[in-house]
Amino acid sequence: MPGVPGSAEPDQISTEIARVFRAEYGRAVAILIRAFGDIDTAEDAVQDAFATAVTHWSADGLPPSPAGWIITTARNRATDRLRREASRQDRHAQAALLRAAAEPIEEGPVHDDRLRLIFTCCHPALAPAAQVALTLRLLGGLTTTEIAHAFLVPEPTMAQRLVRAKGKISGARIPYRVPTEADLPARLAAVLAVVYLIFNEGYVAGSGDELIRTDLCTEAIRLGRTLADLMPDEPEVAGLLALMLLAASRRAARTTPEGALVLLADQDRSGWDRDLIAEGQALVRQCLRRNQPGPYQIQAAINAVHSDAPTAADTDWGQILQLYDQMLALTPSPVVALHRSVALAEVSGPAAGLAAIDGLPLQSYYLFHAIRADFLRRLSRQAEAAAAYESAIARTANAAEREFLCRRLDSQTGE
Repeated sequence: MPGVPGSAEPDQISTEIARVFRAEYGRAVAILIRAFGDIDTAEDAVQDAFATAVTHWSADGLPPSPAGWIITTARNRATDRLRREASRQDRHAQAALLRAAAEPIEEGPVHDDRLRLIFTCCHPALAPAAQVALTLRLLGGLTTTEIAHAFLVPEPTMAQRLVRAKGKISGARIPYRVPTEADLPARLAAVLAVVYLIFNEGYVAGSGDELIRTDLCTEAIRLGRTLADLMPDEPEVAGLLALMLLAASRRAARTTPEGALVLLADQDRSGWDRDLIAEGQALVRQCLRRNQPGPYQIQAAINAVHSDAPTAADTDWGQILQLYDQMLALTPSPVVALHRSVALAEVSGPAAGLAAIDGLPLQSYYLFHAIRADFLRRLSRQAEAAAAYESAIARTANAAEREFLCRRLDSQTGE
């Protein structure tokens, strides 16, 4: 986490600071960008506030409103810094102080600041990959390493993208606001990609001891609902919201009480959230009536098929394969082809699945190796399966995934 304080403080304080960081980092940055009009000022001040919290909260205990304390402290730190710089005739600092003086502090729930931040980062002047990466950094508080993991690129490459994107926003004076209705569609694809990547990072955390980051899943769904209210006639908005709801419905069944990963086929489906399933399926039906298919709608439909099956054995894999075929025609990509191979293996056997992924350019992606290992395991090719499991283990930093893959590896090596 960028700027998160060190681990030398008592466990309770460290845990609370980490919790507040996950829950409030994006909102605090969004509020300070609105106040000061500058990304670097906002990000530095929020990180400084979290570092200050280590000392103060350890000595004085937790404040009544930790989030409010962080926002107020960050605003004060930013103001102090800008005053020092303004005294040296720094016009940028003077302008930021004037802007902040006219902007009332707002510590309660802010309904659209984070949405403003998304649309700012998704301005057409920025490259699409930079739009998504910058929003994940500012809104989700993800580290450069975590974002690089999400994009399957080296960390230095991602660091350069982030620096360039922030410089472009500043240099081009891109406004911090939700654009007019006429400008919304041009930014929609990037905005949806951002929200989905935030959800995915929460659904399978790129690093850490826990499989799921509930705070990011909850925030992504909140943003999805806000977008659905803002753009009710966009079928892909409804599709993304449906996809996230249906995936989130399985959250409680995805791990054991001890935190171990449970595959979809082995989950206790009585633990699935039926209210989320009903809401997600209703949105899928709404999308089908519109008959304007898109990638998020198709993925939502795939998840709806899974949610319809009372047991894993009842899953209609033929229908899922047809949906993946449709998605591959709309958005041909190696990742889509990889996921399609899972359905193909269920319909035509693991040999067909293995043949479908041979040659895919996904050597750096742990899931490619994990899926390949499973096909090889099912074909009783133990030595090759073990090698593939080792490749998958080497490419994931999530403890729950690593432990699951290690158990599978042990089953192939007889240990």
